[in-house]
Amino acid sequence: MDKQTEIINITKKSAACGLLLESACKNICEWVESGILQDWALSSVLELFEGKFYEELNDRFFKTIEFGTGGMRGRTIAKNKASFELGSVSSQGTPEHAAVGSNCMNDINVARATMGLFAYCKKWCDKNSLGAPKLVIAHDVRHFSRHFCELAASVWSKLGGVVKIFDGPRSTPQLSYTVIRSGATAGIVITASHNPSSDNGYKVYFSDGAQAAFEHADGIVSCVKSVDLKSVKDFLEIDLKNVETVEKSLEDSYIKSLEDCVIDKDIMRKNPPKIVFTPVHGTGAVLCPEVMRHFGLEPILQEEQMVMDPRFPTVKQPNPEYAETLSMAISLANDTGAECVVATDPDADRMGVAFRARNGEMRLLTGNMIGSLLCDYRISKMIEHGIITSPEKSAIIKTFVTSPLQDAIASSYEVKCINTLTGFKWIGAKLRDYQEELDRKIANLDYLNLSYLEKARLLQENSTFFVFGGEESYGFLGTDSVRDKDANMAVIMFSELLAYLKSAGKTVDEYLDEIYLRNGYFLEDLKSVYKEGASGSAYIRDFLNMLEISPLESVGGVKVASVLNFSKDDVFDADGKKIAKEKFFFYKLENGYSFAIRASGTEPKIKFYAFARENVNSAAELGGAKADARKNLTALLNAIEEIFNSYKA
Repeated sequence: MDKQTEIINITKKSAACGLLLESACKNICEWVESGILQDWALSSVLELFEGKFYEELNDRFFKTIEFGTGGMRGRTIAKNKASFELGSVSSQGTPEHAAVGSNCMNDINVARATMGLFAYCKKWCDKNSLGAPKLVIAHDVRHFSRHFCELAASVWSKLGGVVKIFDGPRSTPQLSYTVIRSGATAGIVITASHNPSSDNGYKVYFSDGAQAAFEHADGIVSCVKSVDLKSVKDFLEIDLKNVETVEKSLEDSYIKSLEDCVIDKDIMRKNPPKIVFTPVHGTGAVLCPEVMRHFGLEPILQEEQMVMDPRFPTVKQPNPEYAETLSMAISLANDTGAECVVATDPDADRMGVAFRARNGEMRLLTGNMIGSLLCDYRISKMIEHGIITSPEKSAIIKTFVTSPLQDAIASSYEVKCINTLTGFKWIGAKLRDYQEELDRKIANLDYLNLSYLEKARLLQENSTFFVFGGEESYGFLGTDSVRDKDANMAVIMFSELLAYLKSAGKTVDEYLDEIYLRNGYFLEDLKSVYKEGASGSAYIRDFLNMLEISPLESVGGVKVASVLNFSKDDVFDADGKKIAKEKFFFYKLENGYSFAIRASGTEPKIKFYAFARENVNSAAELGGAKADARKNLTALLNAIEEIFNSYKA
């Protein structure tokens, strides 16, 4: 009996006995019968059956990895690895093959996604008489990232497209910039951001440099789903003979563009802050130190974490929002007397910060705090320097789940605050809207080559000028030369803020308290609950469906004042533009607190966001307001989690 027949027989018997989900049985049979699995892959599936790893097989095959509006993300190294997958393991722990499975990040799913993306881009280019579709691909340092990059490039080239890749790992924002500047049809980044080291992903960008949204996203998803599995087989062998390398001039141009995010051109050189930098083994090591030196800074590098390594060996998770992840850099800051630690995540689009407080101790900032500090500083300094002349025609852009303190800050300066759905692609989409509005009003405008100050003037006269954008999950943006969050830019913006505070003899926490005294005390917290595997996904889905039918009426003994169901209700932003529909719930309570519920778009978890606000009339009241907000917010999150955990379908 050949391996294909043996696997199909075992699969059907296991499903009949209730050991395999019906969907897993269907997907295993489809993959085996299609003929796309090589001998090592067939042997791996057999090995898992022989070892009775039914839960593993269900997790790998219960669905086809979802290609959503931003791409896909999932395990590339399985929990239970077959020996045939491991093969010859590399010095940095990368197996010979990515995990077999319809729900895994592997060659078949990467090739299939690229074929679908090409099909959409070809239709779009043909419709607009643009010639062959052009693609730029970047990748981070994760397991199989370079391999997936080269595979996607090979597929695109074989299909007749033009494709460029970088000569090594690069940050996600650099991909966004390069797509815009090279006139590419689309871009791909192979990354799983700050996910665990076992994961990898595939993020899609369109010609405006933002993650695909609106009409492009739905079309791309449809084309990917339409790719016949059997047709993938012809594209699994990598051929790079027609693949080009991104020019160094574009990299130099990206670094130069970061000058536009600096408001006070001299302050960092006059008052250089002492900063420890760590890329946590990721792509921030490629450019971030160079960018800092470009602005006259001399970063103290956490050398052990400057080594790019897909295992992220010195941390539990490569996420710069966690204290443990920053612990080695904080230790170095204490040894050197540094004022601050800045850290970037694996693809260098997010930044975490620890700073030396007024009492001399190192403290972490939340993403909401970082964004609020940058928001207040940048608006006030842009007004002072004459960059903002029409506040009502200037805007910050944030997500609904980002601190309402930023709404209050913007309002205090009479600047618009635009709230979007979660995901930086929606911020990128607003930037595109503002550019397109300007282009409609001024014919033949060379927008890309306008100086920053000229762009600021024209946008305030004819559209809306983008001041700052961010989200609570540590993503920030200071100019629209990039259409995604940019940690290289964020590091420089925060360095400028530090230099300003140093010149004024203030610490970060003193400045933050000043902001609270002007706007009220705001505190935010997030609780994420993981539910892995097929059963976990179903539990989260069913809970959200329940909220659609039966909205919560009270939480923790506090009555609900109002609820927005973004999948049903019509919601408009501050520009009067209708917000897209999404399964996302925003509750306001009668005590003035609020919370939001949504499922993660990239991980098997549900997220609960909670927001507190306390009135503060004097510095003497601030300590009490902070204590009350923390106590009440913790109670609120615990109550929401209890409702979730006690849910019965």
